[in-house]
Amino acid sequence: MTPIRRLLAALLGATALASCAQTPPEPASQRLARDLRTAIGPARCTADSQCRTLPIGAKACGGPAGYWAWSTLNTDAQAVQDLAARQGKAAREEVAASGMQSNCAIVTDPGARCDAGVCKLDVGRDGAR
Repeated sequence: MTPIRRLLAALLGATALASCAQTPPEPASQRLARDLRTAIGPARCTADSQCRTLPIGAKACGGPAGYWAWSTLNTDAQAVQDLAARQGKAAREEVAASGMQSNCAIVTDPGARCDAGVCKLDVGRDGAR
């Protein structure tokens, strides 16, 4: 390899490393949300009584950003609730640190129901609660 090619290869390698170093770390709330999705799994159910909701995220004015459905059938309820609490706390801290604003609309818990063997948010069959 010629000296010029070596120099070009070194510069390209340094540029690639620099661009990797500039990638911001994944926010804790996103990592915890992913862990929570894994813990919830497919949310299988055989009855509405097995379906629950979890508040997720945080709005700048307070309250959760939304809700996820989960099932008590094959899920460690305490682990899921603990993860949801940690995810919400991380999201609130990130919102506070960023100075983010929101529309302050209240997001109400829609409840959950068993639909075709899977827990889903109960937004009603016609789209309204």
